[in-house]
Amino acid sequence: MASYDIFELGNVTLQKGTTIPNAKLAYKTMGTLNENKDNVIVCPTWFTGYIDDVPPIFIGQGRAIDPDKHFIVIPALFGMGESSSPSNTPAPHEFSRFPHVTYFDNVSFQHRLLTEKFGITQIELVASWSMGGTQSFQWAAQYPDMVKAIAPVACSAKTSVYNELFLKSILTAMVSDPAFKNGYYGEVPPLDGMKVMAHIYAGWGMSEEFYRREVFHAFGHATLDDFLVDFWEAYFGARDANNLVAQIWTWINGDISAQPLYNGDITVALGAISAKAIVLPSATDQYFPPVDSEAEVAVMPNAELRVIPSILGHFAPFNPDDQKFIDDAINALLDS
Repeated sequence: MASYDIFELGNVTLQKGTTIPNAKLAYKTMGTLNENKDNVIVCPTWFTGYIDDVPPIFIGQGRAIDPDKHFIVIPALFGMGESSSPSNTPAPHEFSRFPHVTYFDNVSFQHRLLTEKFGITQIELVASWSMGGTQSFQWAAQYPDMVKAIAPVACSAKTSVYNELFLKSILTAMVSDPAFKNGYYGEVPPLDGMKVMAHIYAGWGMSEEFYRREVFHAFGHATLDDFLVDFWEAYFGARDANNLVAQIWTWINGDISAQPLYNGDITVALGAISAKAIVLPSATDQYFPPVDSEAEVAVMPNAELRVIPSILGHFAPFNPDDQKFIDDAINALLDS
């Protein structure tokens, strides 16, 4: 049985103009909504991440985000397979014909869930990692009067050109596999292309220091090749290729200013975020280097930069010591 619920959105018109009939937003809640409905924390999912992947990273009794204190909503990113996605949407929007969904669309649907399903009008905090973290920026820019605080972890408010270069490389690796068949690969996925994608991702996902010190041994892998095959290839091989393509499109086109309020001006969009923010890049992240976060924080009126001192690159939040660093920042936001 699924460990999440479905919010029926009906027919939704996306930012790019396409309609998804009978669209569905998957979500999970933890904790209890208090009488004033002011203990709400939103933790969106990320690239390749399922709803149940979020709690081990961000949520727990005695942690900053605590189900004993907070009503936590975990909405699933469109395109991953739980909310409407290429893998679960019927014709004529199935597989590679699945429409392009933006961060603006995702947050619009989440807003409907919170307001229509739960009657929530204020959010104490939006916090998450990677594509989930970008959704925290999106929430604060799209609904500035509703969000009190955000904690974006290892992400950006707008996808950089350098990040786009990486994303296009993994996309090309996957769709160039003849087995991809323009997205109509049936029961035989493009495994060779996904293996190449996994190897590229491995080089970008962790830091140079991680590999120089051979920290993959701590993950239980005897050699680099074991790490590439047993961890990276296995991880991506368990995902649906069309779903990956859909999420990569959303990531490439990430830009919180791409909405009518800001007309594509990222400086104006960041400056309009009134929520208190602690932005948390990883010191060794190659996708979202701290220098990009510095530029974003510089134009945000209520923001602070805290760099996670990690050698795990983009995957810092999976390290318990780095989780404590993130929890300390989130506690500071909640206490304020």
